[in-house]
Amino acid sequence: MTDQATEKQVAARIAEAGARARTEADARRQNERKAQLPLEQGGPKGPEPTRFGDWERKGIAVDF
Repeated sequence: MTDQATEKQVAARIAEAGARARTEADARRQNERKAQLPLEQGGPKGPEPTRFGDWERKGIAVDF
């Protein structure tokens, strides 16, 4: 076999693997969209209060 034939075969295998990976990722994303997490009960209102590993409340950071 020539080097060009081998390179073409490798490129074709890579393209096939990429197509499979894209298909699997799309299916996974669709399943994630369908399965929504339940809302937190008794948790903080608004966005998640963690920043840089600290909890923040009214502008005051608290370490545990």
